[in-house]
Amino acid sequence: MSTSNRPQEPRIDRKLTLHMRGDWGAANLHRVCGWVSQELTDRSGPGTRVAIWNSRGFADAVRAVGRGEVDIAMTTPAAFTVAALDGRGIYRDEHFPKLRALGVVPQRDRLVVGIHRSLGITTFAELRDRAPRLQMATALDDGENHVGLAARQLLGRAGVDVLGWGGEFLEDERPQEALAHVLAGRANAIVQEAAMLPQWQQFGPDFHFLEVEADVLASLDADFGWPASTVPDNYFPGRSAFRTLDFSDFLMLTTTDLADDIAYAIAWILGETRHIIEEQYLHLRPESSPITYPLDPPTMGHAPISLHPGAARYYRALPTV
Repeated sequence: MSTSNRPQEPRIDRKLTLHMRGDWGAANLHRVCGWVSQELTDRSGPGTRVAIWNSRGFADAVRAVGRGEVDIAMTTPAAFTVAALDGRGIYRDEHFPKLRALGVVPQRDRLVVGIHRSLGITTFAELRDRAPRLQMATALDDGENHVGLAARQLLGRAGVDVLGWGGEFLEDERPQEALAHVLAGRANAIVQEAAMLPQWQQFGPDFHFLEVEADVLASLDADFGWPASTVPDNYFPGRSAFRTLDFSDFLMLTTTDLADDIAYAIAWILGETRHIIEEQYLHLRPESSPITYPLDPPTMGHAPISLHPGAARYYRALPTV
């Protein structure tokens, strides 16, 4: 990576003690925290320590950094944090206007609704008309898990009454657990993210993937700031492009309380040492990778919430193309 005309490398002379929140411990948010903590420690005073706390990476992480329990947290999808600024949805009782972004680590993802082909259903209109008994694999709806929250909101606004139709939700914390229900034949329907995981391709030929209706997507955007996006042609073999809820990107969060030089240093690390995290995913095609490489520093500075002033200083210093 050329160093000519790049933003100045940070050096922090004092000793730092910082607390970060990643994910459950073995997934991508923890990897990002490990990468950033290593590079920050290398550029800070002797005795610097960074603790990485386990987290779920959802609303729990947003609340933890907003309450000052940690200095920095990772959450996904990035756009779901917007509601925490002004108190919408699950943040209506406690919101956090001091939240700021340090940067975005890209992950191209979607929330996907799938129905087993044996039910003969290809649209939400057909789903409402037939009201089948569904064994729906999805995530916990507990006020913190973003997948469970989004799944219930989407299904409810689409007029899908899983329980009222005699079905049940198979609720788990992680996407791999929901995918396992489908592969084992315990579920005939699924609403989940992590669409790049290979399990989707394993059962994909047996499922119809439903396009979410435009009015449902519009209402989710209007009420919560959740954007829609497209699953491209043949992402699932034989399935043409369809619209659904966007579930993209890992957002690194802090608050206005973080010192400017630390915020600048972390943004610099995200942009200028990105090869360290990219190298961990090069065995996967970019469209199949949990981190969508190659990382582009200017794009990493386009966050759904305001940048911390220190981080903004790094992104402003990037050379223009």
